[in-house]
Amino acid sequence: MILVTGATGQLGGIVIENLLTKVPASEVAVLVRDAEKATHFKAQGVDVRVGSYFDKASLASSLQGIEKVLLISSNDFNDRLGQHKNVVDAAKAAGVKHILYTGVAMKDINVSPLKPLLADHFQTEDYIKASGLTYTFLQNSLYFEVVPMFVGAGVLDTGIFFPAGDGKVAFATRQDFGQAAAHILTTAGHENQAYPLTGSEAYSFAEIAAELSTLSGKTVHYISPEPEAFEGALKQFGLPEGIILMSVLFAAGIKNGDFDQPSPTLETLFGRKTTDLTTFLKEAFALETV
Repeated sequence: MILVTGATGQLGGIVIENLLTKVPASEVAVLVRDAEKATHFKAQGVDVRVGSYFDKASLASSLQGIEKVLLISSNDFNDRLGQHKNVVDAAKAAGVKHILYTGVAMKDINVSPLKPLLADHFQTEDYIKASGLTYTFLQNSLYFEVVPMFVGAGVLDTGIFFPAGDGKVAFATRQDFGQAAAHILTTAGHENQAYPLTGSEAYSFAEIAAELSTLSGKTVHYISPEPEAFEGALKQFGLPEGIILMSVLFAAGIKNGDFDQPSPTLETLFGRKTTDLTTFLKEAFALETV
């Protein structure tokens, strides 16, 4: 049986949707914190197990009878490594044979401005290796879905004000990542592998602005300000400190070239190109070519 953690999250839901096209629902289990949010899974015949990354007892119970676990990384930064260790320990104790983990595709975390935020992904991978469990690391690039967050909903009128310089990102969509995870979970030959799952092409925010201009018929400018000016602008909007810090660090990481590494791995898994910039922007901003 396959168990997917974080199944009521956006990525987890896509993984389950794709899994159910490949294996019977009776072979799929989900770990959720709130059973009420998983009634649609139960209605489909999926085994719903309630537990939390913080609750070792619930994990020990939920992982019984499971052969493969997809550990979707926590979005709670409160001792995220400790949360992941709890799942790994419970998996090992329960006799799980194979653990898959959704990490991040980056050039070198040790020289990245994002080390304070993302180093725990690589520490989790090290802990899984040390556990002796068979593993597969799904190292995801940035989601295309973060683009609207970074550029703002009113981008067509305001332009892009984001300190990413000329840095590029090999974005892919959650749908691409979820489809890849379901494929890897249900096919053989992925034991003790680390897969860089990225888009087929990398794009800069200047290119994003240019494509938005083409699609909207408006001139969308791109300005890469000094980080201090960007941080000040976010503070004026009254955003929480955590969101401001995350935005500043991701911009710095992109400028540093951390995510500029297109890989053919997703293409190979799918037998098709990953979602491209034009396709994503049309859908995200409800645009058609003028």
